[in-house]
This record gives sequence, C-alpha cells and structure tokens, in this order.
Amino acid sequence: MLAPDGQRWLSRASRGAEQVLGRSDPTKELERFALMYPATADTREALVQDFHSFRQALNVASADQRVLVLINAPVNQETKLRDSLRSVVNDDAVIGRFHFDFEQGTQWKEQVTGANESPGIILIHPGEFGLKGKVLKQLPLDAGDDLIIASLKQANAAFAATTEKKVYSQHVAKGTRQGIYFEGAVPYGEDRDGDGEIDHRGGSRGRGGFGARGNGDRGRSGRNPRN
Repeated sequence: MLAPDGQRWLSRASRGAEQVLGRSDPTKELERFALMYPATADTREALVQDFHSFRQALNVASADQRVLVLINAPVNQETKLRDSLRSVVNDDAVIGRFHFDFEQGTQWKEQVTGANESPGIILIHPGEFGLKGKVLKQLPLDAGDDLIIASLKQANAAFAATTEKKVYSQHVAKGTRQGIYFEGAVPYGEDRDGDGEIDHRGGSRGRGGFGARGNGDRGRSGRNPRN
C-alpha cells in the first residue's frame, strides 16, 4: 500500500491481503487508508481498464475467473468509447467484477470462438488456462449503458453458474500434466537478494519491515502452468 504520491509506504509488502492488512478484518484497514486520503475527483470518471495485449487480458481474466469485456473498435472510435464507457465500468453492479480490454483488428479472434465479423463490445468466457475463450454475447459499439450493464450482469450470472472455482494446487498440477505454459513478458521468479537478477529458486524470507520480500511461490522454475 502506497500513499497517493507513490513514494510513502503505508504497509509492508507481501503476497496476500491478510499478510499486508491483518487477519482480523482487512477491509477495515483499507477503509482507514481511504479516510486518510479522501478522493479529490469523481471516482465514477475513473479511466477504463486496458491491457497491453489481448493475450494478457484473456490470461488474467482466466486467472481471476472473470468475464472479459473486449471493446473491438476502429481506431477513430476508440477514444470516444474510452470516455463513454466510464459510466458503465464504474457502475456499482459492474466495478470490480469484470476485466476490460481494447483491441483493434481481428488477430484476437484466433484465440476466441463465436465472434462475428463486426466490431463491437464482446463478452468473453475465458478458458481454463487463459489460452482460449468463447463469446457469451456481442453488442454493437453504440449500445446504450443500460443494455450493456444488463448484458454484463446476465453474462456474469451465467459464468458463475457454469464455472467451478479453481483450487490453486489442483489447477497447477493439471496444467503441469497437460504441458500448459504461458510465456509472460516478465521473467518468472523474483529478485530476492536485490542484485538485479531473477532468482528462480526459493530463498529465505526478507528481514521484515515495509518493502521486505517474502518467499513467494516456490518451485515454478520459470514455468507458470497456472495461467
């Protein structure tokens, strides 16, 4: 947790919310930070999420088990859509429940089944390992906010009803058996000793205090079968 200036540490760094914010009620600690730094702008106008690639967006949506909302628009319409969709993305029924991505062209269709030829707002069910996906619904780019929100809620309900919650250890084991491998843009592992090089093997815990590095997930050895 960092202060709005991006410099001051408000908590130690670690892997999970309980480790960072406490085991009793992490939400209370978050509320305390929020009171320390009240919003200075209308949060309903927050920017719409976007990934650096559709490949990454599909993978993260699978890992988080969320419906991926792809906005496939011509370049001359994208800026307008980024603005007009803010009210949708920050709606109470939507915020935090989906991942969003902007993508031009048709290359993304190589990983997805069920998409038609027209640009649009495409709701995608990510595959188990984030390598494939299928279209749940496709809306026109000029769809109204109410229609988009209603479609998102419907897609989310269907996704939740048909998707079994992942158990990390079982998911990793299954991915390993199937030879699933996702080559990320950042090398797997951590620089635990601070020498600027990625350490692929587990190491001892940091010395504690804000910013100390912990063990993290051991045994990946550069592989990430999870997603």
